[in-house]
Amino acid sequence: MMIILIILAFGLTIWAQFKVKGTFKKWSTVATSSGLTGYQAARRMLDSNGLQHIPIEPVAGSLTDHYDPINRVVRLSEPVYYETSISAIAVACHEIGHAIQHKESYPFLVARHKIFPIVNFASGVAPFLLIAGFLFQMMGLAQLGVVFFACTVLFQVITLPVEFNASNRARDVMISEGFIRSDEEKGVAKVLNSAALTYVAAALLSLLELIRYVLIVTQNRE
Repeated sequence: MMIILIILAFGLTIWAQFKVKGTFKKWSTVATSSGLTGYQAARRMLDSNGLQHIPIEPVAGSLTDHYDPINRVVRLSEPVYYETSISAIAVACHEIGHAIQHKESYPFLVARHKIFPIVNFASGVAPFLLIAGFLFQMMGLAQLGVVFFACTVLFQVITLPVEFNASNRARDVMISEGFIRSDEEKGVAKVLNSAALTYVAAALLSLLELIRYVLIVTQNRE
């Protein structure tokens, strides 16, 4: 049953990735009534929240948009940076949501930043500990691998409220500042929700894998 659940979760992850690409492509063909590019919407949102000092840079690729909290810069993929579509301003304003979270010390974002160094180390070590522990029947190593893997799962779970909150901030600003009309909100919601689904699917898959590892270690100890 656990294996079946993991396969289903993996399938959900793959489907979510296709969905976000398909949804982004669909709404990339629909221009906003305001005529704002992703860059212009992002710049206005930053400036209206006292973040005039944060630059916005175009980067190559598709869906490579992100906020860099270390260098305090927003990077938007070229289709988002230059275009005036529903998809473009939805993604752009979502990334500004992260910048505002950083400014306001949003608790879940702060927690994610604090545990990132630990997670970065744990994610690299956990697979080797698990493999060695199960292969050589050294349950102590396997247990340590489970603990490290749990750190990566915790990081993914904490990421969920960070992403949802950034999307909610983006929607509120886009409507209140006139970036979109009320009838365009549906498209924005579809773009942001499809992106959020990828994080939910990834977290679910990792959680199920963690449960499987815990069950294996528990059974081998008995």
